[in-house]
Amino acid sequence: MVDILHRVGVATPTPEKVYAALTTVDGLRGWWTDDTEESGGVLKFRFPPGGFDMEVVGTEPDEHVTWRVVDGPEEWVGTTIDWALRQDGDYTIVLFKHQGWREPVEFMHHCSTKWGTYLMSLKSLVETGKGAPSPRDVRVGDWD
Repeated sequence: MVDILHRVGVATPTPEKVYAALTTVDGLRGWWTDDTEESGGVLKFRFPPGGFDMEVVGTEPDEHVTWRVVDGPEEWVGTTIDWALRQDGDYTIVLFKHQGWREPVEFMHHCSTKWGTYLMSLKSLVETGKGAPSPRDVRVGDWD
């Protein structure tokens, strides 16, 4: 199994705003996709080419969030998305993992790049109040 890993420092004195952006529908709409809904512990994210359903499997306020992909592209189903947060001076450090990919297929390369753009959108949302969620996100290729 292989994983996508990213680290981003968000200029904020506490992880509270980052955690809210990861755990509330309004927060998620602010950096990932405008088309976000929650129903019975399942987050539903929709994008122009398709979408994903994520079961929230764990949260620790201001420290940790974990989702399991229950519906979406074949390569994503059964993987987990993990967000670890820690404060380091004036920055909240976000350690991101999209883990459990069966193999490093070309789609994984694309998803790694897109996750990077969305993490920068999360950073922008928390630092400036404005993210770049889908459909206003950075386009990286033909799978967008």
